[in-house]
Amino acid sequence: MRRLVSVDPEQRAESRVDAGAERREQARLWHITLSVAGEEAPLKEVRRALEQLAHDHPFLLNSRYANDHAEIRYWEEARDLHDAAAVALRLWGEHRNSAQLPPWEIVGLEVIGRETYHQRVAEGYGPPPAASMGVHPF
Repeated sequence: MRRLVSVDPEQRAESRVDAGAERREQARLWHITLSVAGEEAPLKEVRRALEQLAHDHPFLLNSRYANDHAEIRYWEEARDLHDAAAVALRLWGEHRNSAQLPPWEIVGLEVIGRETYHQRVAEGYGPPPAASMGVHPF
């Protein structure tokens, strides 16, 4: 026969708080730059699709586009670089239908930690912080 052991409600609450804090500690911010390219598409359609992607994915910082390629920059929260890269690589395909994105393929991916991003900006390397958020032509 199994005995039930009572648990102090305060102890359970502390345990939940500790577990939540541990999850937050494990998750980090990663700066993502996703580059896509393919057959030419009308600029108006590319812009509309990227604007819809920004609406669907609220952490999108900015997008730059031309009729045959685009670059998307945003922050992703993930436990490690591998998780951040996996999420980033799924972004285009998962939103292709809902945002009516062009049938382009991913041709580049950069994933860097928050500290590295800010260090690069401070040293004058890499893209500056997105001053003008949104969708813009190259």
